[in-house]
Amino acid sequence: MNEINAISMEEEIKRTNKLIQTAYGIFWLLPVCLVIAGETGDSWVGLYAEQVRTTYLAETLVILLTASMVPLSLKLFSWVLEKKINTAQLPHALRLYAAWSCIRLFMLALPAVSGLTVYYTMLSNKSALCALISLTASLFCLPGIKRLRRELQLEGAD
Repeated sequence: MNEINAISMEEEIKRTNKLIQTAYGIFWLLPVCLVIAGETGDSWVGLYAEQVRTTYLAETLVILLTASMVPLSLKLFSWVLEKKINTAQLPHALRLYAAWSCIRLFMLALPAVSGLTVYYTMLSNKSALCALISLTASLFCLPGIKRLRRELQLEGAD
């Protein structure tokens, strides 16, 4: 019975990892689609480039969004992992881990997508930099089975 339970837990771990990898792929697909649309689009690129006040406001909002979301997403996940996920039973911990991984990616997607949108609509290099900062921060969230096991303290379960 324990062997069957171990096999089902292993499948659950793999399923959770696959879900997180899919979310990570979607996370990267959004900025890639925006860049392709911005580089091939014509009507919306530079639409508000002449409006200095609008550009300043949008840049400020993107900078504030990036400055708040990047550290918050990384630190919040670490806190939730320590306080909530690692104290839960394994099946529930896997669901929490997947959910909070997706929340973290969503928090990083906000400045990435808004930064690229402002970059193309207002030709703002500052916003592009904010998008790159957010995308770079997502590299600290690379999903993988080894990482999942390490963060959930399942290293002995190999």
